[in-house]
Amino acid sequence: MSFIRLSLTTALLALAGCATAPKPLQGEFAAAAPDAVADGQKVRWGGEIIRVDNAADRSCFEVLARPLDGSARPLRRDRSDGRFLACRSGFYDPAVFEPGREITVTGTIAGSELRKVGDYDYRYTRVAADVIYLWNEREALAYPSPWFYDPFWYRPWWGPSFVVIHHRHERRKN
Repeated sequence: MSFIRLSLTTALLALAGCATAPKPLQGEFAAAAPDAVADGQKVRWGGEIIRVDNAADRSCFEVLARPLDGSARPLRRDRSDGRFLACRSGFYDPAVFEPGREITVTGTIAGSELRKVGDYDYRYTRVAADVIYLWNEREALAYPSPWFYDPFWYRPWWGPSFVVIHHRHERRKN
């Protein structure tokens, strides 16, 4: 039984290590944070949508930058790599691209823009986006765990229980 469990664990770890970015997000990009780039550099950045501003001919996303994982999805962490703006022609519905959703963008650095964050003047790096990739919301799934101690029971109980994990799906918008 332990050989089967070990084999399954090894196979799952090997598959997890082979994560690749979705096809629209693949390519060669500068490995730089939003505050350390030059105009004209090609970048692949991601993060959490703060807001979407729609103009007559384009939409601009204000994004809280996060580091990306091996599949180019933003990592869920308590820190950020700053903020950036990603603009692309067309209309992106703010009811779909709502605050808190995760996106990854690819594009070229096209200068910067000074905006207010509260009373603070913040300089946003602007990306002329080629791709705006909207990730599906993370879903919590439960799976059985053979041994789990629940400290909230009146008595210690060892035995089958359930542990919640996050499951990732992807959705894209080009």
